[in-house]
Amino acid sequence: MPAYFLAKRPDEADFINQHPCAIPGLSNDTYAIQGDNHRRLVNLTIPVKDGAFSKCNVYTDDVTDLDQRADNSSQSQCSKWVYDKSMFTSTITEDLSLVCDNVVMRSHSNMAVMAGMLVGSFGQSVISDIFGRKKSCMIFLLMLICVGFLNYVIRDFASLIIIRFLTGCGTTSVGIACYVMAMELVAPTKRVYTGMGGLFLWMLGMVLMSGVVYFLRDWHNYVLALAAPSVIFLSYWWIVPESPRWLMSKGRFEEAEVIIRKFAKVNKTKLPEDMFDGKCVEETESKGRLSELLTNKTLAIRCLIINFHWAVCSLVYYGLTLNVTNLSGNVIINFVLSGLVEAVGYLLTLFLLNRLGRKRLHCMFLLGGGLACLASIFPVLYADDETNWTLVALSLVGKMGAAGAFSTLYIFTVELHPTPVRNTAVGVGSMCSRVGGIVSPYIADLGMLVKGGLRDALPLMVFGGAAVLAGVLTFFLPETLNQDLPETIEDAKNLGRSGSRSASNVYSMRNSLEGQDNQVFTLSMKNKY
Repeated sequence: MPAYFLAKRPDEADFINQHPCAIPGLSNDTYAIQGDNHRRLVNLTIPVKDGAFSKCNVYTDDVTDLDQRADNSSQSQCSKWVYDKSMFTSTITEDLSLVCDNVVMRSHSNMAVMAGMLVGSFGQSVISDIFGRKKSCMIFLLMLICVGFLNYVIRDFASLIIIRFLTGCGTTSVGIACYVMAMELVAPTKRVYTGMGGLFLWMLGMVLMSGVVYFLRDWHNYVLALAAPSVIFLSYWWIVPESPRWLMSKGRFEEAEVIIRKFAKVNKTKLPEDMFDGKCVEETESKGRLSELLTNKTLAIRCLIINFHWAVCSLVYYGLTLNVTNLSGNVIINFVLSGLVEAVGYLLTLFLLNRLGRKRLHCMFLLGGGLACLASIFPVLYADDETNWTLVALSLVGKMGAAGAFSTLYIFTVELHPTPVRNTAVGVGSMCSRVGGIVSPYIADLGMLVKGGLRDALPLMVFGGAAVLAGVLTFFLPETLNQDLPETIEDAKNLGRSGSRSASNVYSMRNSLEGQDNQVFTLSMKNKY
């Protein structure tokens, strides 16, 4: 949740208020008409286009009689605007004048966040695999908090780009490190609940952001309110342990033993005294490199497909999130609905992932969300203005599919890759997702290039086509439901084969509960007999 708070201030922060041109030479001009004389000046100086005052042009002649005003009167681009304050009292779009010819800078600023996530994905994966999941998480969390407060001092577009880039870098780094560490701490039967817990907090962050912006309509106060809560999470340094799997992969068995025995004590599980005396545990002979995933045809195909899925899921998810401001209706309500439909996707994942499997459910989310986005062309062609809600509904269905696909993709990726390269593989996947994220702001704004109803449908159709293609490619991936996490490259190769097991024996800490064995933690062990 704190990661999302700081990652990308929601679209309300850079939302474009209605902004007709200001009357040239009138220093105290306002958006609201102040009287008959003000109305007369507006009609004389601001052209009317499509039933509304022009947002970018003013008349340049000296006509003082409305009857003499002609449609072909000379015009020029205005340099000042008056903004509607009924929704937001201050936005960064207003402060930096990101309108008219500068409107594309909104897409550039959103792209900067995704570019930062791209760099952060790579940097975090290297730091996390070398120095540990916990240290990596705390380093980037501290950076994220500092940058979050720096949002308050943005004064020009250059500083906006830099701060958003650093924000994206810190966000993805914290998210990946925490997610991988959590997945490595729990047993296979608990992975779904652990992964989904983080995603529900992500969704809660979206909804809370809308609540914050409802009460804080000035963007300066808004960004401070989002940055402050994350300071609390620095306490995790003393609360959350390092990943025992990472410690064991580095040969630090004594440290791993201390942590695992704490787990066993909490779960009232008895472990053998000689568990980590060098007789039971075998250090993995092959540490494994990411390049090895590309030397085998099967693993190379899986790697390419899963990374393409990361790019598509990010493209569709962030694109539909950014597209909220382009839909009809109240932007805050639309953003809340956009967050709530994510909860539906996460709940479906929670209840169906262990029943239908990773592969089938992931495919269903992609195909369902993609087809909903493609169907947006029908309201454009056949619906009238009173049924514009159908376009919003199809967009929300697409967002639900994208959120569900993203939630299954994290778990799917973790379970497809062996321990030595697991964090790096998730990092590479996240890097690929940022490529889709970098493109998404521009696709979300494609509607600016066309007129009519296609303006709203064109971005949705692009998102839908990409999602359907990714859904079809899912058929080439193996099912990982109820499989042990692969510890070696060879284990990863054997995934999906009939009767395949981990190359190493697996020691399970179990605790009896109501007559059933409940797995608490698993780790690779050498058979000492």
